[in-house]
Amino acid sequence: MTTNRPVFLEPWRIRLPVPGVVSILHRVSGVLMVLAIPVLAALFATALSGPAGFASVAGLVSQPLVRLLLLLMAWALLHHLFAGVRYLLIDLGWGVDRPAARRSAWTALFAALAVTLFIGGGMLL
Repeated sequence: MTTNRPVFLEPWRIRLPVPGVVSILHRVSGVLMVLAIPVLAALFATALSGPAGFASVAGLVSQPLVRLLLLLMAWALLHHLFAGVRYLLIDLGWGVDRPAARRSAWTALFAALAVTLFIGGGMLL
């Protein structure tokens, strides 16, 4: 039995619709947050250990690369939140048809990005 369906073994050639991209980013953001839990817990424990620990964590967090990683974690949290709310609404039967699903996917994508950039502007101050 032969099919006419294309088979792409190169993931960068596959063109997903926006809801598919939001779904994959929802999973990626969840994995990023889970992997960050031990690191952030250790930093939190060090900061609470005393003035010296707080000063070392404050010095670490003031570095540009660490700030960029924290901004990435803020995006992961916000994207996971907005996409999760989108999926809850879809589970309730709202926005199930294709145009509404596309609109809600774009909304989740841009809302997470906009709030992340807003937070990032505050981090630069």
